[in-house]
Amino acid sequence: MQIGEVAERTGLSIRTLRHYDEVSLVPPSERSAGGYRLYTEVDIARLMVIRRMKPLEFTLDEMKRLLDSLDIIEAGGEGIAAAAGFVEQCHAKALAACENLRTKLSYAEELTELLRR
Repeated sequence: MQIGEVAERTGLSIRTLRHYDEVSLVPPSERSAGGYRLYTEVDIARLMVIRRMKPLEFTLDEMKRLLDSLDIIEAGGEGIAAAAGFVEQCHAKALAACENLRTKLSYAEELTELLRR
């Protein structure tokens, strides 16, 4: 798939996808003869993990480390214990971030109700 279709499927902007390629977070699997970025379903799945991490304030480094850790766990290769430990850290951070967002949403709903009156 070309970058426009990937942007539409993932909800990420073309600019964001280009940035992720430039920083080697999710480079496209291939390039066409004309130099166009070409993405696979595996690339889309990786981008969806990142899209879910963005609102939880994960850094680009944490995103890269999580993707690498998930790859290690899936392959069953060396370093699986460290990879699993990092995934657990990310899980804990995601839980805390979700709780923080719930609190913010509650405050926003309170304000919305106050302003509605």
